[in-house]
Amino acid sequence: MTNEEYIKAIEMRRSRRAYQSRPLSEDIKSVIKEMIEAVNESADLDFIFVDDATPAFRIFAGKFSMIVICGPDTQKAREDSGFYGESIMLQCVYHGLGTCWVGGTYNENKVYEMLDLPKDKRIYCVMTVGYPKEHFNTVEKTMYKATHKKNKSYQDMFEFCDDKLPEAYAYGMKLVELAPSAVNRRPVKFRYENGIFSAYVEEPYSDRSIDFGIAKLHFLLGCRAKGMNGTWTYENVFEPIEPQRIKFQKAEQNK
Repeated sequence: MTNEEYIKAIEMRRSRRAYQSRPLSEDIKSVIKEMIEAVNESADLDFIFVDDATPAFRIFAGKFSMIVICGPDTQKAREDSGFYGESIMLQCVYHGLGTCWVGGTYNENKVYEMLDLPKDKRIYCVMTVGYPKEHFNTVEKTMYKATHKKNKSYQDMFEFCDDKLPEAYAYGMKLVELAPSAVNRRPVKFRYENGIFSAYVEEPYSDRSIDFGIAKLHFLLGCRAKGMNGTWTYENVFEPIEPQRIKFQKAEQNK
């Protein structure tokens, strides 16, 4: 997907808990599995696709699959799981699928029973995927109202800011406002000091780091849309990457 398509998916995305009665097609399952395989290989994670996820849920309706978000028990793996998991989710949303990040409203014991997971791996959360119903049901409407009574603006997410944000950073933060977060709590705290942009979450060894990884991706996509590429360092500082310019050596003057 292009950066523009990712941003379109961010605008389209809304958590879905009501799905149609038909399961995903084999072609779509194959594409999702390919995305999972690519993420696991590049990010050293352990995402797992489960065809029928309905036994692990009560308040979700219809037929749906899930991606179990697994990885090693480290802070970095948690953040990477949010970052790469959101990338898969946005691709699914862009192509018309319904999705939902799910933290606590599923039966974790049943999910463990479905998997042959090594003891050194941990389930962080799951992501449901299916064909969404045309209209939102009562449960979806109720949960949306309960968790979106007041959205936090990106200005309120800053712990410290000593200057006007560059255009790319401001747009990146606009997309962070649209990032999914457990019960819409927005736990990521940002700083912009002496031209350095950084972020962190309290209790990093928790699902807050999943939210952090999701926010990182949204911020990066926003910066790229304004012509600024970059990378998040291990210390959670965003470092812009200057575009490479080809320099031609001066031709030797004729002697």
